[in-house]
Amino acid sequence: MKTVWLASYPKSGNTWFRFLVANLGADEPIDINDLAHRNTIASGRAIFDYFLAFDSSLLTHDELDLLRPAVHAAAAADSGPADIEADGVPGMSLIKTHDAYTANAAGEPILGGARGADGAIVLVRDPRDVAPSLANHNRSTIDEAIASMANPNAAYCFAQGREYPQVRQLLSTWSRHVASWLDQRDIPVHLIRYEDLLASPAEVFAAAMAFCGHEAPAEAIGRAVRFSHFDRLQSQEREKGFREWLDEDAGGRLFFRQGKAGAWTGELSEAQVARIESEHRAVMTRLGYGPVTPGRLAAPRPAAAPRRRRR
Repeated sequence: MKTVWLASYPKSGNTWFRFLVANLGADEPIDINDLAHRNTIASGRAIFDYFLAFDSSLLTHDELDLLRPAVHAAAAADSGPADIEADGVPGMSLIKTHDAYTANAAGEPILGGARGADGAIVLVRDPRDVAPSLANHNRSTIDEAIASMANPNAAYCFAQGREYPQVRQLLSTWSRHVASWLDQRDIPVHLIRYEDLLASPAEVFAAAMAFCGHEAPAEAIGRAVRFSHFDRLQSQEREKGFREWLDEDAGGRLFFRQGKAGAWTGELSEAQVARIESEHRAVMTRLGYGPVTPGRLAAPRPAAAPRRRRR
């Protein structure tokens, strides 16, 4: 079984890509709420409980980090319990992760290096579009989202005294997260820009599947793209909600919010754009996200007061 990480900073297209894969070979669009049953995530606590054979919540975050390489290596060799299925195609497990590619206190790659996976598809998105999407997702202001994207200690599921369904995931800054995946040399990487996936979904998706060793027929690729169209996903979410989001009080907000490239020009102020570009200029340039011309922005839309959710 070939194991491939689907790695991204949050709000960079990871979930949309997983729908593309889940719809590959489908005769009709999969139900939006079936995705959780077809997928696992690298940080899912059930995987750790299964391979450790005890309650992983008894361990501290740092203790778990020391065990994560062995758990990911074991999961790559044995997918685990029958009710935990990795999404993918025959002969491949595609496993989501928001972890930056980091090492634990023993110097081992937390995700297990070449023992944990055969490669990684790395999804990136213009951080100026990530910021408003992240604010919507986290119930925060855009300024708070921008600050989080510049925080080297940013993490998910980290608060002490709470039991999460996932273990801690260090995100670090947007720049460090992206660079950590692109610069590691343990496993091969296939880079996808969200903007390119939007512009040429069939071609970009087919190339990603080829990287995974799966040459999908053009007809199947095209059908998966149609079945996973953003409007279709958004319509399903409006009708029945999206359980994977696990937001009990979304307050009318959608997980599938816009799905556009460049929407930031109408959502960010020039000061906010300047902060993002100043913090992340080197990696933005590396990925082809050039700086904005001063004065080109539309007036940002007024934002609703945020409703906070603790991490």
